Amino acid sequence: MTARDASPVSARTAIALTIAGSDSSGGAGIQADLKTFSAFAVYGASVLTALTAQNTHGVSAVEPITPAFVVAQMDAVLCDLHVGAIKTGMLANAAIVEAVARRLHGVSAPLVVDPVMVATSGDQLLEPDAVAAVKRRLIPLARLITPNLPEAARLLDAPVAASEADAVAQARALLELGSEAVLLKGGHASGREAVDIFCDRSHVERLARPMIDTRNTHGTGCTLSAAIAALLAQGVELRDAVERGKTYVWHALQAGSALGVGGGSGPVDHLFALRGSSPPA
Repeated sequence: MTARDASPVSARTAIALTIAGSDSSGGAGIQADLKTFSAFAVYGASVLTALTAQNTHGVSAVEPITPAFVVAQMDAVLCDLHVGAIKTGMLANAAIVEAVARRLHGVSAPLVVDPVMVATSGDQLLEPDAVAAVKRRLIPLARLITPNLPEAARLLDAPVAASEADAVAQARALLELGSEAVLLKGGHASGREAVDIFCDRSHVERLARPMIDTRNTHGTGCTLSAAIAALLAQGVELRDAVERGKTYVWHALQAGSALGVGGGSGPVDHLFALRGSSPPA
């Protein structure tokens, strides 16, 4: 039974599923995804792939979940809930990637793949041999992939894009891996603007926002992919979901610059609207 086979009663509520790791400090991973789903009034379900011991300074330990138990969680959710969109985040190792991809095959809900490889702190979150599995098994299932510049370089076995022209070329190359669309995130670049490249089968588009000067960027990538998945679960078209997701993250970064959470790279403010700022776009 797939997400589309669940009871019609649950179809009354937009539901998004995150398949990702846990962040014990609450700023990234499953915790960030569920907060983001809630910010968009979307019901969030979750499948844990790994436990991490981490805070705003870094990751001190990782404990992957067994692939069989990851699939058991997926089965439990997908046989009962009418899932409108799915996102993947940290998948830890090749065995988990393979298991998730096998279970997602044939599921009709749109899939957003955030190929999480490295934490904001620089700690590795994906084993090296899993990159090939992500490319071969998971990306071809995706409606959208959302790599940042270093992740794109890893996926393409190429240097990190040094210019906007390089980023456009890499976005086009990533599209050849089989997803329907690519959002190449440019927040790791220097400059006054954060320039993302959106690329699908018909066009390439430059999406720019002013760079926000803040050290509180923990969970930014998880939050963006979760926002897009939440909007897709509500039936929003992909291009609009990308733009609205970016707007949400930009406001969360702005508001997060004032959060006093931890002593390192703190989180964005997923719930800024509850604190009196603008609601999600």
